[in-house]
Amino acid sequence: MSISPTVRGRVLARRLRNLRVDAGYTQKTAAEGLDWRQSKVSRIEAQEQYVSVTDAHALSSFYNVVPTERDLLVKLARDSKKKGWWQSYDDLIPEWFDTFVGMEAEASSVFTYESEFIPGLLQTEQYARATTKATVLDATRDDIERSVQLRMQRQERLSDPSELQLWAVMSEATLLRPVGDAAVLRDQLNHLTAMAEQPNITVQVMPFRAGGHPALGPFVQLSYPEEWHPDVVYLEIQAGAQWIEETPQVRKFRDVIEHLRAHALDPGDSIAAVKKRVGELDAEVHQLEEIDTKRRTR
Repeated sequence: MSISPTVRGRVLARRLRNLRVDAGYTQKTAAEGLDWRQSKVSRIEAQEQYVSVTDAHALSSFYNVVPTERDLLVKLARDSKKKGWWQSYDDLIPEWFDTFVGMEAEASSVFTYESEFIPGLLQTEQYARATTKATVLDATRDDIERSVQLRMQRQERLSDPSELQLWAVMSEATLLRPVGDAAVLRDQLNHLTAMAEQPNITVQVMPFRAGGHPALGPFVQLSYPEEWHPDVVYLEIQAGAQWIEETPQVRKFRDVIEHLRAHALDPGDSIAAVKKRVGELDAEVHQLEEIDTKRRTR
């Protein structure tokens, strides 16, 4: 399992808050007992300040935790200060997406619903390049190439079924939208069918004929081993992102996920629909090649 400082930092902050509450302290009384400012306790629990190993030992002693919990807190403090591989892209991606990549890096399973594009974890380089050009209007050529590299690195965990389970439901629109040109889309859909053969990847298509459904837009649910982090839902919007973390709200998204799984084409029929679309694109690409050949011979 990959180690993500983003996840470890969030786990540490949550554990320290729960330990304080279980011990019967407020942030104020805990700060007084530790001879700290209250703002330090607040910032630690809000994950706005790194927890040093010394601080982890001090908090463990003050909250009178058992040695195994103390050792875990110290390990989390160390891990949360490490640099994630994606942080070399900090100058390229906004902070909210940096957080998402860090959270994705240690997830054990991902459910994603997409209404416009093939999910990033399943994109080819050419398709990723085309989507970046289309959606990031002020991106330079170098920005685009580095964005593609980032997306390809995110996909590496899919090569090991024990690392990451992916379930992707996508609107039928994603099979039709001409991202790049017909050849780019055809190659992307061929790649999608190949990826769906892996035991850790499930692909479903939500057909237009299914009508309306409760997914108002794209979202991602990230799940973790129980001891690390509860499930979270990520919603990306034009100017940022929203995290859904409260249990009742996450539970509502689980209901949405079950609805999508039940009403989309089953995995076998989904791949059949993708292959049918590939056939249509093959004919389109062949026709365009014939037109181009005739132009050249004139």
